[in-house]
Amino acid sequence: MELLNGSKHAELIAAELNISNRAVANTIKLLHDGATIPFISRYRKEMTGNLDEIQITTIRDLSVKYTELDKRKETILPTIEEQGKLTDELRQRIVNCYNPTELEDIYLPFKPKRRTRATIAKGKGLEPLALMIYKQQERNILDKAKGFLSDSVADIDEALAGARDIVAEWISEDEKIRNVTRRHFRKLAVIRSRAVKGKEVEGIKYSDYFAWEEEVRRCASHRFLAMRRGQEEGFLRVSINPPAEPVIEELERMFVRANGESAQQFRLAIADSYKRLIEPSIENEFTAELKEKADDEAIRVFAENLRQLLLSPPLGQKRVLAIDPGYRTGCKVVCLDEQGNLLHNETIFPHPPQSEQGKAMSKISALVDTYRIEAIAIGNGTASRETEALIKRIRFSSDVKVFVVSEDGASVYSASSVAREEFPEYDVTVRGAVSIGRRLMDPLAELVKIDPKSIGVGQYQHDVDQTKLKGSLDQVVESCVNHVGVYLNTASKHLLTYVSGLGPQLAKNIVEYRSQYGVFLSRNDLKKVPRLGEKAFEQAAGFLRIADADNLLDNTAVHPESYHIVEKMAADLGCSVIDLIKNEELRSKIKLERYVTDTVGLPTLTDIMQELSKPGRDPRKGIKVFEFAESVFSIDDLKPGMVLPGIVTNITNFGVFIDVGVKQDGLVHISQLANRYVSNPLDVVKLHQHVMVKVLDVDTARKRIQLSLKDVEQK
Repeated sequence: MELLNGSKHAELIAAELNISNRAVANTIKLLHDGATIPFISRYRKEMTGNLDEIQITTIRDLSVKYTELDKRKETILPTIEEQGKLTDELRQRIVNCYNPTELEDIYLPFKPKRRTRATIAKGKGLEPLALMIYKQQERNILDKAKGFLSDSVADIDEALAGARDIVAEWISEDEKIRNVTRRHFRKLAVIRSRAVKGKEVEGIKYSDYFAWEEEVRRCASHRFLAMRRGQEEGFLRVSINPPAEPVIEELERMFVRANGESAQQFRLAIADSYKRLIEPSIENEFTAELKEKADDEAIRVFAENLRQLLLSPPLGQKRVLAIDPGYRTGCKVVCLDEQGNLLHNETIFPHPPQSEQGKAMSKISALVDTYRIEAIAIGNGTASRETEALIKRIRFSSDVKVFVVSEDGASVYSASSVAREEFPEYDVTVRGAVSIGRRLMDPLAELVKIDPKSIGVGQYQHDVDQTKLKGSLDQVVESCVNHVGVYLNTASKHLLTYVSGLGPQLAKNIVEYRSQYGVFLSRNDLKKVPRLGEKAFEQAAGFLRIADADNLLDNTAVHPESYHIVEKMAADLGCSVIDLIKNEELRSKIKLERYVTDTVGLPTLTDIMQELSKPGRDPRKGIKVFEFAESVFSIDDLKPGMVLPGIVTNITNFGVFIDVGVKQDGLVHISQLANRYVSNPLDVVKLHQHVMVKVLDVDTARKRIQLSLKDVEQK
């Protein structure tokens, strides 16, 4: 059997995305040949028509979808052929079908079935009677039914009931009928949620959904996922369906063609088929579709939050003192050099029950002087505000900036094999403090060591498709790492893993080679790394930087395959590449059109010029010091009407969580984000953004804080 090939996929995708067929076909070929999405987006713009990573990802996903559909057809066609029912027309329809729902509808009448009421009735010889009912032409169906009585069919009622079971199954397999039902579901379906009797107290956290009802088309993804979770935990019963009567009435108008006894039996079969077979089937289909959409939306929010977190402003290579605060067990203190190496660690006890504040302040002051500390990072967990207040009382001999750093996922890292490998001789408290300090220096380099799901910047991450979530988050990490670029001679194995074309084994080989032979002097030295071939070099080289390389282009995002272009530009101007990089006036004389070839166009040339103007520059913004309100330490200090500084810690579809320094984040509901309608919170705020918020309400018993950004002047 020969199915339509990849060119058909490209044609379908091009039409769906309104992208040229050539761009889609080239993108699919590049992906098939092993190119990564960051590489294609950055270095193959001429082939793709300048597609971005999102478009390339969509093309990849659709290509996979259509390939899977073709595989499904390879199962369907032989199954129908074995039944002797595969006509040329049916074959062509299946081969040309690229809608998964339509494909399954086509296959449904031929799909091997388990034992059903219809198959039992057929076994009793009632199929001819069912056909009479289906045709609706027999006036006296009761008399006809008498002819089907047997040892297994006791009376007329049983004969008619069995025949209707067969008709009901035929009706349920009719494409038109299923599509009519789908239309009603899309227009009128209502989602209903009810408490499971006797589970009201145990499932109190789902009390909002004990008597919930709304149109499905208006049901937000986070509410749908909440109800799903409540159902899976046994506290809720959830149903999704439209009113049954209008659907059955429409089906009768469409398919009942007479008024006799057989037509009446057909009406009964329609009603039975809808309630027993069609409605549950379409409800399952519809629920799966809603679940997929809700998953996609939740994953999109998580991915965008993760991207913003990974691209948070870095402090850079500074000497940092990091503190993991605590009460009874003390505050773990570590000192790190500019590369994040651990120089010193100890514990101070400034808070109750020991309350050794003077001693702790003296120790911190001494450590700052001894290790020439330039910044202090304080974890935002237990005792964070008290520790921050203590540190700000110390008069340092130099300008030391103080930052509060998110601890989300730090405990996961400190107990991980990655942390044990880095610090085998230290316990989890030391590792956690090191992670806090390194997050300040370079959030991206440190956070790649942690499972993204543990960072705490999503919604309902445990309820969504875990394979899809992992794929999306891994791709975000890869995208961010390659967007920023990686310094080849200092990057950890974990950071190198996410560089385009590398992966865990090559990352390990690079680190081992570096350890054995010393630093890389040029990008070409990468080819000496075991198992790092031409393809991996092509994919990775442009994203790796060598700060002190002899060839300055090795510290830029200019790909080695394009070095000859820059060298030609310099030669044409009678200068060196160094002069070209350092002299803007020289670069302004370059006419890019002169360097266009069959494979290199203006998009690539424009990228090269932009990179020459800022070689090796980190695309992330600079970090800013943030300070909480001095008078606010706990939820008890909050009063409605107060206006406070806060940091955005998480963004969901229903609102934004803000840390105002009281250990419990407050919620700015989506309706309180602006004096206008907001459909997407990401249009208003970004993760870790510094904002001013107004306190609307404080529920100390439930530890809930309601905040607003409306009519609040932002600094």
